[in-house]
Amino acid sequence: MHNKNSLIVLGLKMFCKMQLRIYLILIVALSLVSCSDGGKQETNIAKIEANFVVERFDEAVLKATPKDLPDLKQAFPFLFSKHTPDSIWVNKLNDTLQNEILREVSRNFLDFKDVKADLLSMFQHIKYYDKAFSVPRVVTLTNSVQYRDKVIVTDSIALVALDNYLGENHKFYVNGNIPSYLAKNFKKEQIVVDFTDSYAKKYAFQTNRKTLLDEMIYFGKLLYFKDVIIPFKTNAEKIGYTQQQLAWAEANESSIWSYFIEKELLYSTDSKLPNRFIADAPFTKFYLELDNESPGRLGQYVGWQIVRAYAETSGKDLMQIMQTEPEEIFRKSKFKPKK
Repeated sequence: MHNKNSLIVLGLKMFCKMQLRIYLILIVALSLVSCSDGGKQETNIAKIEANFVVERFDEAVLKATPKDLPDLKQAFPFLFSKHTPDSIWVNKLNDTLQNEILREVSRNFLDFKDVKADLLSMFQHIKYYDKAFSVPRVVTLTNSVQYRDKVIVTDSIALVALDNYLGENHKFYVNGNIPSYLAKNFKKEQIVVDFTDSYAKKYAFQTNRKTLLDEMIYFGKLLYFKDVIIPFKTNAEKIGYTQQQLAWAEANESSIWSYFIEKELLYSTDSKLPNRFIADAPFTKFYLELDNESPGRLGQYVGWQIVRAYAETSGKDLMQIMQTEPEEIFRKSKFKPKK
């Protein structure tokens, strides 16, 4: 009897091991299929035609004299307002500071190949998900470090002010007293991220942006758009965090979520909340001792995780998700923070 029981136990152990082995094989196989499908999709995206030329208005202005102004106006009419007299432009061409800015841009952007490659991939991805998308004219310029207008996109034109991407420690930013939490993203690697953000805003729709949750989901959509359109960028680059800041957000995700729930903030319409949890800032304002350790915009980060969770469960494509109302996204995401 003892030998019989031993054989049964041994058989059960062997069966369990076999089941576990089959289970692991299935997981690996599914992972390989998923990777294969993703790789095939990216291969197809890379074949999409999205040709464009980077037009260097900044270089043209640097080389121009007042007599070249008519040629500049003919080549770039959309950059010249009819209400701006030529004398203003002549003064700009002769302005010492403007010329210093142009020279610094020229020195830092002698080679634009890497940025152009990023933009090409971005355009290819947008065309894959939006068949009606047309690649715009891409024009580089300067704007006296008006960093809130680094990138402007329309249906036909995409403008990028390169004097906002000279590196976080550049003298223009240090001497200009630009906060370091903003200047850390003033580097050429972020150009395609800012472009993608601008396009995301064109596709994102919500009936309301009244509650903190509305705002979290809205910015979560913009970040999820980056997941799909610029998958070659890191998560830290997409949200504009350092790796350490991203690690902090991931490690404290559960505590952040508990704070929002316990304080009943999600459906609050308090106008102060976006400034505390959504807007650019050196840190997020929980009004706790840990504030100085935290990165800013943690409301955006959590909104990103909610939209990601919804994308995994909903079966909707990118463009549908960008149009989905925040309440549906939140309810159907069944979001659970990382422990």
